[in-house]
Amino acid sequence: MTLKPPYDRITIDPEQMNGQPCIRGMRLTVRRVLLLMAQYPDRAELFREYPELEEEDLRQALEFSAANLDDQVTILETA
Repeated sequence: MTLKPPYDRITIDPEQMNGQPCIRGMRLTVRRVLLLMAQYPDRAELFREYPELEEEDLRQALEFSAANLDDQVTILETA
């Protein structure tokens, strides 16, 4: 399944990568792309190592991840 815009590059297939969100049906999960962005702060180097990725893939991976994080605030009381 390809998600509707704004995430048209994010695909979810229960038979691929255990149903994890992937980039354009490839075996690159959104999680893996986020890790790559942290490991390769130089985007040019990231694109050399992973030429199948495009800038829009990275943008959507970030946006998709942020949209799916729980934004709940837990107030902790001190003893």
